[in-house]
Amino acid sequence: MKEIVIISNYYPPEKGAAANRIEQLALKLRQNNYKVSVLCPLGNYPKGELFPEYKGKFSVTENRDGITVKRLWIYPSVSKNLLIRLISVLSFSMSLFFYLLFKKTPHKVVVQSPPLLLSFISVFILSLKKKKIILNVSDLWPLAAIELNALKKDSFSHKFSLFMERYIYKKAAIVLGQSNEIITHIHSLFPEKKCYLYRNFPDHKVVKMELETTKKQPIKLFYAGLLGIAQGVLELCRKIDLEGLNIELHLFGDGTEKSQLEALISSSAEQKIFFHGMMERRDLHEKLKTFDIAIVPLKVRIYGSVPSKIFEYGSLGFPILYFGGGEGETIVEENDLGWVAKVGDFSDLNSKLKTISEYSKLDLEKLKKSVGETSNSIFDLDKQIKNLLNEGIF
Repeated sequence: MKEIVIISNYYPPEKGAAANRIEQLALKLRQNNYKVSVLCPLGNYPKGELFPEYKGKFSVTENRDGITVKRLWIYPSVSKNLLIRLISVLSFSMSLFFYLLFKKTPHKVVVQSPPLLLSFISVFILSLKKKKIILNVSDLWPLAAIELNALKKDSFSHKFSLFMERYIYKKAAIVLGQSNEIITHIHSLFPEKKCYLYRNFPDHKVVKMELETTKKQPIKLFYAGLLGIAQGVLELCRKIDLEGLNIELHLFGDGTEKSQLEALISSSAEQKIFFHGMMERRDLHEKLKTFDIAIVPLKVRIYGSVPSKIFEYGSLGFPILYFGGGEGETIVEENDLGWVAKVGDFSDLNSKLKTISEYSKLDLEKLKKSVGETSNSIFDLDKQIKNLLNEGIF
């Protein structure tokens, strides 16, 4: 049986697209007769504190669905203090550095990037040990950090990040990119690099949902995911205008904007915005059965970024209201998955909401069926994995 290890900063029971993406990759490789192990931190995301089962432990080895998961020590934090956040990143980076340096690892290693520092350290050690490095790039850093104003252009941090970025692309044997834009960017730096598209498709066989269209209720628009800077959900709630519309907005998730969102919603009940907090995936899907449309926002257009929520909620049968720009717009428009509002343009978003509010529940029911059928035919994780295996990627 072939062996492979995956290095990631996130893994279930942690929440979010990154953890789900890596878990699906691990499970699919196992289903294709690979012996898979995962290296990751002790569970702490998105709250920035160790989950109860990991408190007081330096490392933990566990088995999750046939995957050996080795969790290493981290000083967790989601503090806005840059120094504390840096200490948190460095803590796991050092744990990983010494583990990779002194422990035996399989020849084939999948390294998730970002976080950039983590992938740099992993690639540095693994290249010294002559391993086959498969770099899985889900966002372009430091470019995304510049676009989000999280990093100052031409600063020392920016220049060092550019060095790390080029290093990991150069040393990787193969690069998997979550978008065509990511692949274009990497080829602009290393034209001969072997790059393959690897979308964050859901596993259709894991989740089956029968959506229910409730005719006597308002149209239920929902956001489910991380409440962080990139998503811009707080600004969305401040600027969305549902007055006079037959629409409610429901929010599910956790993250740095949670407390501000709760305060905003409690002070403006007339806006028809409801916050439900974080829910387990199975409970969330049960709750969403009677909902109608998924909104997928980004604060700014981030080159290379394609939110996985397009694939996940489209495959469940939800029309998408996309508000993030870039390649995601093309995917929604070309496949008739819903509506697109210009990123950052709340006038355009509110105009689209007025259009949506005029839909009958019968119209929405037909649209859900169409979106579900289209998504399930094109967002096929098994087919994608099989194609990569046929290419000899893993």
